[in-house]
Amino acid sequence: MSIPKKGTRKIIVDGEPFIWLIRRQATYTQAYYDCGNLHVAIEHAEKPGSVLVILTDRPHPQGLTPTNEVKPVTPSDTAQWIRQAVQIGWQPQLPGITFEVRIAGLFMEKI
Repeated sequence: MSIPKKGTRKIIVDGEPFIWLIRRQATYTQAYYDCGNLHVAIEHAEKPGSVLVILTDRPHPQGLTPTNEVKPVTPSDTAQWIRQAVQIGWQPQLPGITFEVRIAGLFMEKI
């Protein structure tokens, strides 16, 4: 499975090109239930293989969960998450199933 190219952003991490995407519209679940956090999809730009899906701890701005502050996902966050995912076993250039992880503060765990 690959992510759609429309709306993606490019990033270079440790000399490797990646593309990443955050869904602009909240899904029904993100908007109306307690799991309304941002999800980030990442794949290698030149040799797409396994897709990395990151379930962040940041609320989706369109969610109904009352929040005072929306914290955006920045390119530096994305680069840090890519490095962490590679350390825990994500192999972006090899075909395989989606590699799902959850972010909790500064830590990442495989789901």
